[in-house]
Amino acid sequence: MKLAISISGKTLDSPFDARFGRATAFCIVDSVSGEWQAFDNPAISASGGAGVQAAQFVASQGVQAVISGAFGPNAYDTLAAADIEMYIAPRDQTQSAAEILKLLKDGKLTQVEAATNKGHHGENR
Repeated sequence: MKLAISISGKTLDSPFDARFGRATAFCIVDSVSGEWQAFDNPAISASGGAGVQAAQFVASQGVQAVISGAFGPNAYDTLAAADIEMYIAPRDQTQSAAEILKLLKDGKLTQVEAATNKGHHGENR
């Protein structure tokens, strides 16, 4: 499965970033082959709609799942419309993307079926 993990660096060992729309970057990982690539989040400085823009970006990378700490309603709707599964990881900023990936493989992450927060609607966080 190809998935995106929100991170605050540029490697698989980078710390997890619990934000989705305002995450520093995304680590796109093939969970079968282990191949990965980090991408800057093009939505990080958006004046509004960061969640939607981030969702559109990860969808354009062909991911089937996203792991983050929260999904606002607009990001959730955009990802759901693209048939992308969403998983919530603990908001512990000390875990690396590799550790978050292991949690998914071990079945320890919760798949979300609705937005997990009400969103920020233009707040630059």
